[in-house]
Amino acid sequence: MERREPPQTDEGWYVLHDLRTIDWDAWRAASERDRELAIDDGVEFLEAAESLDDADAGASAVFSVFGHEADLMILHLRPTIRELDTLERRFEQTAFAEFTERTNSYLSVTEASGYTGAEAYFDPEQEADPGITNYIESRLYPDLPDAEFVSFYPMDKRRQPEQNWYDLSFEDRADLMSGHGDIGREYAGKVSQIISGSVGLDDFEWGVTLFADDPTDVKDLLYEMRFDPSSSKYAEFGPFFSGRRFPPSDLEALLAGESIPTDEDAFGDDATAAGDEDLLADLERFGVDADAAPAGANGLVFDSEADVETVRDEVEGLRGNFEHYDTHVLTEVYEDGDGAAIVSVWETESAADTAAGFLEELPGVTDYRQGSLGGDADGEAAESDAEGGRPHGDDAASHGDDAAAHGDDSGSAPPSHGSDGEADLREELEERGIYGGQPHGEDVYALVLYSEADPEELSEEVESLSDGFDRYDSHVKTAVYEAPGEDAHPAVVSLWGTESAAGTAGGYLEDLPGIVRQAGDDGAATAADGESAATEGDSGFGTMGMFYTVKPEHREDFVEKFDTVGGLLADMEGHLQTDLYANREDENDMFISSRWESREDCMDFFRSDAFVDTVDWGRDVLADRPRHVFLA
Repeated sequence: MERREPPQTDEGWYVLHDLRTIDWDAWRAASERDRELAIDDGVEFLEAAESLDDADAGASAVFSVFGHEADLMILHLRPTIRELDTLERRFEQTAFAEFTERTNSYLSVTEASGYTGAEAYFDPEQEADPGITNYIESRLYPDLPDAEFVSFYPMDKRRQPEQNWYDLSFEDRADLMSGHGDIGREYAGKVSQIISGSVGLDDFEWGVTLFADDPTDVKDLLYEMRFDPSSSKYAEFGPFFSGRRFPPSDLEALLAGESIPTDEDAFGDDATAAGDEDLLADLERFGVDADAAPAGANGLVFDSEADVETVRDEVEGLRGNFEHYDTHVLTEVYEDGDGAAIVSVWETESAADTAAGFLEELPGVTDYRQGSLGGDADGEAAESDAEGGRPHGDDAASHGDDAAAHGDDSGSAPPSHGSDGEADLREELEERGIYGGQPHGEDVYALVLYSEADPEELSEEVESLSDGFDRYDSHVKTAVYEAPGEDAHPAVVSLWGTESAAGTAGGYLEDLPGIVRQAGDDGAATAADGESAATEGDSGFGTMGMFYTVKPEHREDFVEKFDTVGGLLADMEGHLQTDLYANREDENDMFISSRWESREDCMDFFRSDAFVDTVDWGRDVLADRPRHVFLA
């Protein structure tokens, strides 16, 4: 058999993606002195790494990672693997490392290959074009892009009997790579990349690190590439890790749950400011008075090639949903040359972000601009407050900061959530049959709806909505859960990072098919202090959103334990019904819905030895810390 010659490669810097979770329980339990020491040590290490105090060349950066797989990603590029090894061990000597646990890592080396016109670079008989040489060297010794968003994933080339990348001729592989590169070049200026090889170094063959100011640019690029044969036929992908870059000096802010970067101009270019100017010019052109907008308002202008009347018909339906929310200011369609322009103004950026996901699906949309409108802080916004308008988004009070934590050995009762802002939103959501709350000590806000629709039909609708929600950093997840038993309706659970985003999403979720109230909730009332008030004819107090991620090998144990605890609940005074729901897409992702005649009956259980014993038992079978949401 003829031996195939692999394409030549050249290697540059070694790359380490170091992914870690933070032990939040240990962090909260640590003394102020220990936390200060850990922060100082962590900042010193990260700043020294970014300043290359340990090496003559390379780069380092730190990112906050979304989701449950990690909290931090530390990225190092160094000329030698010895330097990466030293950095790893040096980090473990810091006081901050004691509060972290490595959940994943990836070792690779920057790489350039002889595909797509670079052959001369690897041929000693030829003189490579200076442009090609500069291009290859920029891949081998890259600068870290000044972008906020990062997406990292490993990948392989497929080796199936009918789809074996390595059985293709060099010419076929080069043609496929050329077409793949053509797609990537269309995103020049939006997405930057570091490609690193890992054959023999880690579990996959390559690592891909993408950088962008807008996460949807990465999503759009990868979505388009999925249809390219080099991906659709020959690519296998590993896990994806997405995050936002922050300067080491913001480590304390990250650990405190504050917004990072604290300097909004820390990363990215001046596109935001320029975008604001373009936006204001567009609004003036269409006769929209930006100065009349409330303080902090956010505007959107979409360009569409479609006929203006067609766009107006579509927008009319969307506007009906938008007007459910106090944060909506206006949405109008204007004739613009041969096409149309859609202008939408919102009181908060997060509400505008959510609306943008739906507006960009309008016919013929080609581009859009978004930015702050400013507004007179002493004008309309103040007048709205004087008229008794309720607060939105960040203006709402925080939830139960002084209350005891849930799930510890004390069996403490959960806090009541009594802020006026939350009470208003919860009351509004309740009127729609949506149960909303924020887990104590968590950074997510939960919505739960029930539906009589067929679970398959419901899942299709939810998947479509969730794809739109995924455009936004504030979206954690939206999924359909099912519980055994004829009386348990399928549930739609949606988790968000902010109250205002959850409130906006609720308007779209309530349009899902077959949405109903939980059986027996019609009489529920809320007292002036925010506590659940039992009234004659009401059906009691409900708790929602005890979320659990179970280790796969312990799933049956967890279900069995639930059945045991369910037997105890059935004998407890005031207990009505408790169901264990599982995510249709991930059976190890569960939540418990429990209903009681009164808050006090429910609290008696949470104070009981049975509950404390269950919490202790769960530490060994759960893959992640439980998230508890208690809703009156």
